[in-house]
Amino acid sequence: MFEIADRLLARLDAGESIAVATAVSVVGSAPRTVGTSMAVTVDGTVIGSISGGCVEGAVYEICTQVFEDGMPQLESFGFSDETAFEVGLSCGGRIEVLARLVSPDDAVTIDALRDAVAGREASAHVVLGPVRTGEVVPTVDDCEGLRVFSERSVPPPRLLVFGAVEFAVALCNAGAVLGYRVTVCDPRPVFMTRERFPSADEVVVEWPPDYLARTDVDERTVIAVLSHDERFDADLVEVALASPAAYVGAMGSRVTHDRRIAALRSRDVGPDALARLRSPIGLDLGASTPEETAVSIMAEVLAVRSGASRAPLRDRDGSIHVVR
Repeated sequence: MFEIADRLLARLDAGESIAVATAVSVVGSAPRTVGTSMAVTVDGTVIGSISGGCVEGAVYEICTQVFEDGMPQLESFGFSDETAFEVGLSCGGRIEVLARLVSPDDAVTIDALRDAVAGREASAHVVLGPVRTGEVVPTVDDCEGLRVFSERSVPPPRLLVFGAVEFAVALCNAGAVLGYRVTVCDPRPVFMTRERFPSADEVVVEWPPDYLARTDVDERTVIAVLSHDERFDADLVEVALASPAAYVGAMGSRVTHDRRIAALRSRDVGPDALARLRSPIGLDLGASTPEETAVSIMAEVLAVRSGASRAPLRDRDGSIHVVR
């Protein structure tokens, strides 16, 4: 539900009720994850998606039924010869979907949606008595006939981009699309403008090592050093490697990389820290333009985050969609 919070709020604030269907459990291979939601409005508009297109038609009908009587409905969709290309998951997995009506007077849910939109931690809990059910997999709490569903949204991870260059513009755009809270930092005010970086949440004119030393960095943070400015490059990368960031990457040629490593070693940065540095930054995709390079960088970020093999899917065995 929280992934489409902004669009749900727009309808709820306009005084409309919405039927919201959310994946509450996923077993095996499935194209989307727990918490993924699809909503249907009073006028029949569809918001979001619950799968990769396999079950949307059936979920739409369930939401329509929820509109008619206001009663929540719990349904399970899985692969079978009879239903695979009707309402089942042809990928072989199984998902359980809860559909319920959210009205403009549901203050608790609306407050949670507002928190999610604002980037704050948010949670929603649904306690249900009798519900219409299809083929249900009992994967949620069941207490004396009541079923309890909980959904939680955490603030988006941070993407810290250093260097007001065209590669940074493209990387900010890509990071924003992937759901990161983006900050771009450079000490030169003439290049560091809001007009140049419209997709960034924060545009910071400050000496980069100083800014990184004082800002919040956690285990989900991505740091991309794109400037390779010799005045602060080694200092900045040293601070980045000392942080708990999930990913530290630095742009530059092989010559720049070698010079950077030498400078870091002269600062007594140890081999374990140096092993964390992704330099030259990105995966080998043949990228050359800023936009292509942004794809290369974010592809490496996703691979590091998930622990994926980075191999072509055609060369892998087993499930494509892995629940992590």
